[in-house]
Amino acid sequence: MKRSKINQSIREMEAMLKKYHVSLPPFCNWTPEEWEHKNHEYDEIRDNQLGWDITDCGLENFDKVGFALITIRNGNQKLEKYKKVYAEKLIYLKDGQTFPSHFHWIKSEDIINRGGGTLLLKVYNDDGNGGYADTDVLVNSDGRSYYVPAGTEVEIKPGESITLWPHQYHSFAVVPGSGDILIGEVSMCNDDTTDNRFHDAVGRFPAIEEDEPPYRLLCNEYPAAKDE
Repeated sequence: MKRSKINQSIREMEAMLKKYHVSLPPFCNWTPEEWEHKNHEYDEIRDNQLGWDITDCGLENFDKVGFALITIRNGNQKLEKYKKVYAEKLIYLKDGQTFPSHFHWIKSEDIINRGGGTLLLKVYNDDGNGGYADTDVLVNSDGRSYYVPAGTEVEIKPGESITLWPHQYHSFAVVPGSGDILIGEVSMCNDDTTDNRFHDAVGRFPAIEEDEPPYRLLCNEYPAAKDE
């Protein structure tokens, strides 16, 4: 993925957040140069991968597959010093983009449509062998519980949400023509290195072609803390 595309995506998400009057924590606005001077006071950001996360899933077709994401807060099940048991993210999914089908081994999460178009979540149960089960899927949405056939695309309109449980496959899409979407995620602690199971083999963090300087560093790019 080209750095210019990453920079463009970050700026587009910043504009979407401004439109919906969402302010970001300070670390989301630091330049690469400012990061060079951050000491161990900011280890929580580094250790828990807070901040910007732009991915094309290694498919090099970001306008069709991928999204822009910000992890605002997160705990860490591997490091005892971080006590938070929850995480919060913001996701920017453009009209015409999708994100591949996956489930989480441990994490449960609420996916919330914060504004824009209509979100589509295609849902399946895990069959226990990494495939799709041909069984009805439980949908928990804003106080309502019901079942839908495997492969149903559940519509999530602005203000609505859906709870996704471990081993519950889900993919993201937008109702065509309904507009870009600002998505919120509230979940258990997030670990993108071990807790994601994609139905089809894809990458999580992109290989980057440095065709221009970075506008913001991604959450897996921070320099080590400077000892004082």
